[in-house]
Amino acid sequence: MPRMPALFIGHGSPMNTLETNGYTDAWRAFGTNLPRPKAILAISAHWYFGTTAVTAMARPRTIHDFYGFPDELFAFDYPAPGDPDLAGEIVEAVKPEWVGLDQDQWGLDHGTWSVLAHLYPDADIPVVQLSLNATKPFEYHLALGQRLASLRERGVMILASGNVVHNLRSLRWGEPDLGFDWAQRFDDAVAEQLAEEPGDVFKLTEHPDFAAAVPTPDHYLPMLYLAGMASDQGAILEPLVRGHSMGSISMACYGLDAEIELRKNPNCAACLPAGVPPEQ
Repeated sequence: MPRMPALFIGHGSPMNTLETNGYTDAWRAFGTNLPRPKAILAISAHWYFGTTAVTAMARPRTIHDFYGFPDELFAFDYPAPGDPDLAGEIVEAVKPEWVGLDQDQWGLDHGTWSVLAHLYPDADIPVVQLSLNATKPFEYHLALGQRLASLRERGVMILASGNVVHNLRSLRWGEPDLGFDWAQRFDDAVAEQLAEEPGDVFKLTEHPDFAAAVPTPDHYLPMLYLAGMASDQGAILEPLVRGHSMGSISMACYGLDAEIELRKNPNCAACLPAGVPPEQ
């Protein structure tokens, strides 16, 4: 079995689940053109809490972890099966680091299913989701990505989902394709670092726009897992898609062993509906 790709997807608004735009077109192209995995390990910005855990239930629920959005989005279901055996493999793969088996607490949140709705709309590939341990430094997450890299040799696709620029307080809601100057500068710095030496990604914390681009670490951390895998492989990461949304969100997507030609600057990101609270 060929080594499966690893992807970092800038997922943006949950409304991308229902939208057809340049980004969702690209995600569908990923699912159509990349090798079909036997299972998917998703690392979502939205399971960010005080420990490292992996979903281990046979049927993970679809979590609607937001409010203020249309009923159609709350009705969306992504009924992919889980994979308890893969969850157990993950526990073993990262030792001596500890990972807990979540039998009934979490499931698949929108950081995972808003993307998979386009990559694999039939929901027929088993999915497990790994939490982001909020108590750990950046170095921990990069090293954990390195430990997880071996799963790709066994048919598991790694799907990291977040946004390398994610500042909700600065959103310009009515301009879905806008990128502020500072957001573009930091996004470019990330792309340059990943294309030169992913293992030195920590240098970006010294960038003058880091504080504005990454006011909280949750959406940034998934990218570190892909950087860790690339560093472990002696490879670099080049963007599959570049673009911005609402001024302060980067929609950049990166791939490892995911060679596919796509438009680099797709337009028409999903808009937020009126009345959605900024923190959502």
